[in-house]
Amino acid sequence: MTWTAFLRRTAAGLATGLALGALATAPALAETKLKMVLNWKYQGPQAMFFLAQDNGYFKAEGLDVTIDQGNGSGAAVPLVANGTYDVGFGDINALIELVAKKPEDAPIGVYMVFNQPPFTIAVKADGPLKTPQDLVGKTLGGAANDGALKLFPAFCKLAKIDCSGIKITNMQPNLREQMLMQGQVDGVFGYVNTIRFSAKLIGVDDDKLRYINYGDYGMDLYSNAIIVSAKLAKENPEAVKGLVRAINKGLADMIKDPKTSIASVQKREPLIKPQVELERLEATVRAEMNHPEIAKIGLGAIDPERMKQAIDILVDANKLPTTPKVDQVFTPAFLPPLADRLTKLF
Repeated sequence: MTWTAFLRRTAAGLATGLALGALATAPALAETKLKMVLNWKYQGPQAMFFLAQDNGYFKAEGLDVTIDQGNGSGAAVPLVANGTYDVGFGDINALIELVAKKPEDAPIGVYMVFNQPPFTIAVKADGPLKTPQDLVGKTLGGAANDGALKLFPAFCKLAKIDCSGIKITNMQPNLREQMLMQGQVDGVFGYVNTIRFSAKLIGVDDDKLRYINYGDYGMDLYSNAIIVSAKLAKENPEAVKGLVRAINKGLADMIKDPKTSIASVQKREPLIKPQVELERLEATVRAEMNHPEIAKIGLGAIDPERMKQAIDILVDANKLPTTPKVDQVFTPAFLPPLADRLTKLF
Protein backbone atom coordinates (compact mmCIF):
# COMPACT_ATOMS: atom_id res chain seq x y z
CA MET A 1 0.00 0.00 0.00
CA THR A 2 1.35 3.45 -0.90
CA TRP A 3 1.67 6.15 1.71
CA THR A 4 -1.13 8.14 0.05
CA ALA A 5 -3.45 5.13 0.11
CA PHE A 6 -2.54 4.57 3.75
CA LEU A 7 -3.59 8.11 4.64
CA ARG A 8 -6.86 7.70 2.77
CA ARG A 9 -7.66 4.54 4.68
CA THR A 10 -6.85 6.34 7.93
CA ALA A 11 -9.20 9.20 7.05
CA ALA A 12 -11.97 6.73 6.29
CA GLY A 13 -11.37 5.08 9.65
CA LEU A 14 -11.88 8.33 11.49
CA ALA A 15 -15.41 8.57 10.15
CA THR A 16 -16.38 5.35 11.95
CA GLY A 17 -15.68 6.71 15.40
CA LEU A 18 -13.04 8.07 17.71
CA ALA A 19 -11.84 4.73 19.03
CA LEU A 20 -11.32 3.23 15.61
CA GLY A 21 -9.81 6.47 14.42
CA ALA A 22 -7.24 6.39 17.18
CA LEU A 23 -6.17 2.91 16.13
CA ALA A 24 -5.99 3.87 12.49
CA THR A 25 -3.98 7.05 12.94
CA ALA A 26 -1.31 5.63 15.23
CA PRO A 27 0.70 3.89 12.49
CA ALA A 28 0.18 6.80 10.09
CA LEU A 29 2.04 9.13 12.45
CA ALA A 30 5.07 6.86 12.67
CA GLU A 31 7.63 7.07 9.85
CA THR A 32 9.73 4.06 8.88
CA LYS A 33 13.31 4.80 9.89
CA LEU A 34 16.02 3.62 7.49
CA LYS A 35 19.79 3.92 7.75
CA MET A 36 21.67 4.30 4.47
CA VAL A 37 25.41 4.19 3.80
CA LEU A 38 26.91 5.80 0.72
CA ASN A 39 29.81 4.59 -1.39
CA TRP A 40 32.08 7.46 -0.44
CA LYS A 41 32.37 10.89 1.13
CA TYR A 42 29.81 13.53 0.23
CA GLN A 43 30.38 14.47 -3.42
CA GLY A 44 28.47 15.88 -6.38
CA PRO A 45 27.06 12.61 -7.82
CA GLN A 46 25.40 11.80 -4.48
CA ALA A 47 23.12 14.83 -4.82
CA MET A 48 20.28 12.52 -5.91
CA PHE A 49 19.96 11.16 -2.37
CA PHE A 50 20.11 14.55 -0.70
CA LEU A 51 17.55 15.97 -3.13
CA ALA A 52 15.20 13.12 -2.26
CA GLN A 53 15.61 14.18 1.35
CA ASP A 54 15.52 17.97 0.90
CA ASN A 55 12.60 17.96 -1.55
CA GLY A 56 10.48 15.87 0.78
CA TYR A 57 10.33 12.73 -1.36
CA PHE A 58 11.35 10.40 1.46
CA LYS A 59 8.92 12.03 3.84
CA ALA A 60 6.08 11.76 1.32
CA GLU A 61 6.69 8.01 1.28
CA GLY A 62 6.52 7.77 5.05
CA LEU A 63 10.28 7.34 5.41
CA ASP A 64 12.83 8.89 7.75
CA VAL A 65 16.17 8.18 6.05
CA THR A 66 19.55 8.81 7.69
CA ILE A 67 22.36 9.05 5.12
CA ASP A 68 25.96 8.38 6.20
CA GLN A 69 29.23 8.76 4.31
CA GLY A 70 30.88 5.56 3.12
CA ASN A 71 34.36 4.14 2.82
CA GLY A 72 34.34 2.56 -0.61
CA SER A 73 31.78 0.99 -2.92
CA GLY A 74 32.75 -2.50 -1.85
CA ALA A 75 32.40 -1.65 1.85
CA ALA A 76 28.71 -0.79 1.58
CA VAL A 77 27.74 -4.39 0.77
CA PRO A 78 28.89 -6.11 3.99
CA LEU A 79 27.54 -3.23 6.07
CA VAL A 80 24.06 -3.91 4.73
CA ALA A 81 24.56 -7.67 4.93
CA ASN A 82 25.48 -7.58 8.63
CA GLY A 83 22.56 -5.33 9.57
CA THR A 84 24.54 -2.17 10.36
CA TYR A 85 22.59 -0.43 7.59
CA ASP A 86 19.24 -1.11 5.91
CA VAL A 87 20.25 0.43 2.60
CA GLY A 88 23.52 0.96 0.77
CA PHE A 89 24.86 2.57 -2.39
CA GLY A 90 27.45 -0.01 -3.31
CA ASP A 91 29.16 -2.00 -6.03
CA ILE A 92 26.95 -4.73 -7.48
CA ASN A 93 30.06 -6.79 -8.23
CA ALA A 94 30.92 -6.99 -4.54
CA LEU A 95 27.35 -8.15 -4.02
CA ILE A 96 27.77 -10.87 -6.66
CA GLU A 97 30.80 -12.17 -4.78
CA LEU A 98 28.91 -12.21 -1.48
CA VAL A 99 25.95 -14.04 -3.04
CA ALA A 100 28.35 -16.63 -4.45
CA LYS A 101 29.91 -17.23 -1.04
CA LYS A 102 27.15 -16.56 1.50
CA PRO A 103 23.78 -16.29 -0.23
CA GLU A 104 21.91 -16.49 3.06
CA ASP A 105 23.48 -13.19 4.22
CA ALA A 106 23.26 -11.28 0.96
CA PRO A 107 21.32 -8.06 0.36
CA ILE A 108 19.58 -7.51 -3.00
CA GLY A 109 20.01 -4.81 -5.64
CA VAL A 110 16.82 -2.82 -6.30
CA TYR A 111 17.88 0.19 -8.42
CA MET A 112 20.89 0.33 -10.75
CA VAL A 113 22.60 3.72 -10.86
CA PHE A 114 26.01 3.27 -12.54
CA ASN A 115 25.25 1.22 -15.64
CA GLN A 116 28.67 1.76 -17.25
CA PRO A 117 31.90 0.31 -15.79
CA PRO A 118 33.85 3.15 -14.10
CA PHE A 119 36.75 0.95 -12.96
CA THR A 120 40.23 2.05 -13.91
CA ILE A 121 43.93 2.11 -13.14
CA ALA A 122 45.27 5.66 -13.36
CA VAL A 123 48.92 6.29 -14.22
CA LYS A 124 50.99 9.35 -15.10
CA ALA A 125 50.33 10.56 -18.62
CA ASP A 126 54.01 11.25 -19.26
CA GLY A 127 55.08 7.81 -18.04
CA PRO A 128 55.70 4.56 -19.94
CA LEU A 129 52.58 2.68 -18.74
CA LYS A 130 49.99 2.52 -21.51
CA THR A 131 48.56 -1.00 -21.57
CA PRO A 132 47.79 -3.74 -19.02
CA GLN A 133 50.96 -5.58 -20.04
CA ASP A 134 53.02 -2.57 -19.00
CA LEU A 135 51.83 -3.03 -15.40
CA VAL A 136 53.75 -6.27 -14.87
CA GLY A 137 56.63 -5.69 -12.49
CA LYS A 138 55.16 -2.42 -11.23
CA THR A 139 53.54 -1.33 -7.95
CA LEU A 140 49.89 -0.37 -7.86
CA GLY A 141 48.03 1.15 -4.92
CA GLY A 142 44.45 1.33 -3.77
CA ALA A 143 42.14 1.54 -0.79
CA ALA A 144 41.24 -1.85 0.67
CA ASN A 145 37.54 -1.48 -0.19
CA ASP A 146 38.03 0.00 -3.65
CA GLY A 147 35.82 -1.63 -6.29
CA ALA A 148 38.50 -1.56 -9.01
CA LEU A 149 41.04 -3.21 -6.71
CA LYS A 150 38.59 -5.98 -5.81
CA LEU A 151 37.97 -6.62 -9.52
CA PHE A 152 41.67 -6.64 -10.45
CA PRO A 153 42.01 -10.47 -10.61
CA ALA A 154 39.16 -10.57 -13.12
CA PHE A 155 40.76 -7.74 -15.10
CA CYS A 156 44.10 -9.58 -15.18
CA LYS A 157 42.45 -12.68 -16.62
CA LEU A 158 40.57 -10.83 -19.33
CA ALA A 159 43.57 -8.66 -20.19
CA LYS A 160 45.82 -11.76 -20.19
CA ILE A 161 48.40 -10.50 -17.72
CA ASP A 162 50.01 -12.22 -14.73
CA CYS A 163 48.72 -10.60 -11.54
CA SER A 164 51.44 -12.30 -9.50
CA GLY A 165 54.00 -10.10 -11.17
CA ILE A 166 52.37 -6.92 -9.90
CA LYS A 167 52.86 -5.60 -6.37
CA ILE A 168 49.76 -4.24 -4.65
CA THR A 169 49.97 -1.81 -1.75
CA ASN A 170 47.08 -0.47 0.31
CA MET A 171 46.77 3.23 0.97
CA GLN A 172 44.43 5.70 2.58
CA PRO A 173 41.94 6.90 -0.06
CA ASN A 174 42.73 10.56 0.52
CA LEU A 175 46.40 9.93 -0.33
CA ARG A 176 45.82 8.10 -3.62
CA GLU A 177 46.39 10.84 -6.17
CA GLN A 178 49.19 12.42 -4.15
CA MET A 179 51.11 9.14 -3.89
CA LEU A 180 50.74 8.57 -7.63
CA MET A 181 52.03 12.01 -8.59
CA GLN A 182 54.92 11.74 -6.10
CA GLY A 183 55.99 8.43 -7.66
CA GLN A 184 55.38 6.32 -4.56
CA VAL A 185 53.32 3.97 -6.70
CA ASP A 186 53.19 3.44 -10.46
CA GLY A 187 49.42 3.38 -10.72
CA VAL A 188 46.30 3.61 -8.58
CA PHE A 189 42.93 1.85 -8.59
CA GLY A 190 39.64 3.70 -8.56
CA TYR A 191 36.65 5.05 -10.44
CA VAL A 192 37.63 7.30 -13.33
CA ASN A 193 35.74 10.37 -12.17
CA THR A 194 36.64 9.90 -8.52
CA ILE A 195 40.32 9.99 -9.43
CA ARG A 196 39.94 12.70 -12.08
CA PHE A 197 38.30 15.24 -9.81
CA SER A 198 40.11 14.30 -6.61
CA ALA A 199 43.31 14.98 -8.55
CA LYS A 200 41.91 18.31 -9.68
CA LEU A 201 41.28 19.25 -6.05
CA ILE A 202 45.02 18.95 -5.35
CA GLY A 203 45.98 20.92 -8.47
CA VAL A 204 46.57 18.06 -10.91
CA ASP A 205 44.95 18.64 -14.30
CA ASP A 206 43.41 15.70 -16.12
CA ASP A 207 45.98 15.85 -18.93
CA LYS A 208 48.57 14.73 -16.38
CA LEU A 209 46.82 11.36 -16.03
CA ARG A 210 46.28 8.34 -18.26
CA TYR A 211 43.56 5.75 -17.60
CA ILE A 212 43.70 2.02 -18.26
CA ASN A 213 39.97 1.35 -18.21
CA TYR A 214 38.57 -2.07 -17.38
CA GLY A 215 35.71 -1.60 -19.83
CA ASP A 216 38.18 -1.40 -22.72
CA TYR A 217 39.29 -4.98 -22.02
CA GLY A 218 36.01 -6.86 -21.98
CA MET A 219 34.70 -6.01 -18.50
CA ASP A 220 31.26 -4.74 -19.46
CA LEU A 221 30.07 -4.65 -15.87
CA TYR A 222 27.43 -2.82 -13.95
CA SER A 223 28.67 -0.92 -10.92
CA ASN A 224 26.95 0.98 -8.11
CA ALA A 225 23.35 0.22 -7.24
CA ILE A 226 20.91 0.79 -4.42
CA ILE A 227 20.94 -2.37 -2.32
CA VAL A 228 18.68 -3.25 0.58
CA SER A 229 18.85 -5.92 3.25
CA ALA A 230 16.98 -9.15 2.63
CA LYS A 231 15.14 -8.51 5.89
CA LEU A 232 13.86 -5.12 4.74
CA ALA A 233 12.82 -6.42 1.32
CA LYS A 234 10.89 -9.29 2.88
CA GLU A 235 9.32 -7.59 5.88
CA ASN A 236 8.59 -4.12 4.50
CA PRO A 237 8.38 -4.19 0.68
CA GLU A 238 6.26 -1.03 0.63
CA ALA A 239 9.07 0.88 2.33
CA VAL A 240 11.50 -0.35 -0.33
CA LYS A 241 9.14 0.71 -3.11
CA GLY A 242 8.79 4.14 -1.50
CA LEU A 243 12.56 4.45 -1.08
CA VAL A 244 13.16 3.65 -4.74
CA ARG A 245 10.42 6.03 -5.89
CA ALA A 246 11.95 8.84 -3.83
CA ILE A 247 15.49 8.22 -5.10
CA ASN A 248 14.23 8.00 -8.68
CA LYS A 249 12.64 11.45 -8.25
CA GLY A 250 15.84 12.81 -6.70
CA LEU A 251 17.86 11.47 -9.61
CA ALA A 252 15.49 13.10 -12.11
CA ASP A 253 15.89 16.43 -10.28
CA MET A 254 19.68 16.08 -10.29
CA ILE A 255 19.80 15.40 -14.02
CA LYS A 256 17.42 18.28 -14.75
CA ASP A 257 19.35 20.87 -12.74
CA PRO A 258 22.88 19.73 -11.81
CA LYS A 259 24.02 23.18 -10.67
CA THR A 260 21.26 23.62 -8.11
CA SER A 261 21.77 20.03 -6.97
CA ILE A 262 25.24 20.82 -5.66
CA ALA A 263 23.68 23.03 -2.99
CA SER A 264 22.19 19.92 -1.39
CA VAL A 265 25.67 18.38 -1.17
CA GLN A 266 27.15 21.57 0.23
CA LYS A 267 24.57 21.56 3.03
CA ARG A 268 26.17 18.32 4.26
CA GLU A 269 29.77 19.20 3.43
CA PRO A 270 30.38 22.98 3.42
CA LEU A 271 34.05 22.56 2.48
CA ILE A 272 33.44 21.14 -1.00
CA LYS A 273 34.44 23.16 -4.05
CA PRO A 274 31.08 23.57 -5.81
CA GLN A 275 32.46 24.00 -9.33
CA VAL A 276 34.61 20.89 -9.09
CA GLU A 277 31.71 18.86 -7.69
CA LEU A 278 29.44 20.14 -10.45
CA GLU A 279 31.95 18.95 -13.03
CA ARG A 280 32.26 15.61 -11.23
CA LEU A 281 28.47 15.21 -11.21
CA GLU A 282 28.11 15.99 -14.92
CA ALA A 283 31.01 13.72 -15.88
CA THR A 284 29.56 10.88 -13.80
CA VAL A 285 26.18 11.16 -15.51
CA ARG A 286 27.83 11.13 -18.93
CA ALA A 287 30.35 8.35 -18.32
CA GLU A 288 28.83 6.10 -15.68
CA MET A 289 25.04 6.43 -16.00
CA ASN A 290 24.53 6.81 -19.73
CA HIS A 291 24.50 3.27 -21.14
CA PRO A 292 22.47 3.04 -24.39
CA GLU A 293 20.23 0.39 -22.80
CA ILE A 294 18.43 2.96 -20.65
CA ALA A 295 16.57 4.26 -23.71
CA LYS A 296 14.76 0.92 -23.68
CA ILE A 297 14.70 -0.26 -20.07
CA GLY A 298 14.85 3.09 -18.26
CA LEU A 299 16.95 4.29 -15.35
CA GLY A 300 17.32 1.91 -12.44
CA ALA A 301 16.78 -1.31 -14.38
CA ILE A 302 19.20 -3.90 -15.74
CA ASP A 303 19.47 -6.09 -18.82
CA PRO A 304 19.27 -9.61 -17.32
CA GLU A 305 21.46 -11.12 -20.05
CA ARG A 306 24.14 -8.47 -19.56
CA MET A 307 24.04 -9.08 -15.80
CA LYS A 308 24.33 -12.83 -16.35
CA GLN A 309 27.45 -12.27 -18.46
CA ALA A 310 28.90 -10.05 -15.74
CA ILE A 311 28.23 -12.74 -13.12
CA ASP A 312 29.92 -15.35 -15.31
CA ILE A 313 32.99 -13.12 -15.75
CA LEU A 314 33.42 -12.70 -12.00
CA VAL A 315 32.73 -16.33 -11.12
CA ASP A 316 35.25 -17.57 -13.66
CA ALA A 317 37.98 -15.03 -12.98
CA ASN A 318 37.72 -15.13 -9.18
CA LYS A 319 36.97 -18.85 -8.94
CA LEU A 320 33.84 -18.23 -6.88
CA PRO A 321 32.28 -21.32 -5.28
CA THR A 322 28.84 -20.93 -6.89
CA THR A 323 27.29 -19.03 -9.78
CA PRO A 324 24.56 -16.70 -8.52
CA LYS A 325 21.36 -16.36 -10.47
CA VAL A 326 20.47 -12.91 -11.71
CA ASP A 327 17.43 -12.70 -9.42
CA GLN A 328 19.66 -13.37 -6.40
CA VAL A 329 21.63 -10.22 -7.24
CA PHE A 330 18.99 -7.82 -8.53
CA THR A 331 15.20 -7.62 -8.57
CA PRO A 332 13.04 -5.21 -10.61
CA ALA A 333 10.12 -5.81 -8.25
CA PHE A 334 10.48 -2.46 -6.48
CA LEU A 335 11.02 -0.23 -9.53
CA PRO A 336 8.57 2.54 -10.44
CA PRO A 337 6.75 2.21 -13.79
CA LEU A 338 8.91 2.55 -16.89
CA ALA A 339 7.31 5.88 -17.79
CA ASP A 340 8.67 7.35 -14.55
CA ARG A 341 12.20 6.15 -15.33
CA LEU A 342 12.66 7.41 -18.86
CA THR A 343 14.30 10.68 -17.80
CA LYS A 344 16.39 12.08 -20.64
CA LEU A 345 20.00 12.49 -19.53
CA PHE A 346 21.02 15.07 -22.12
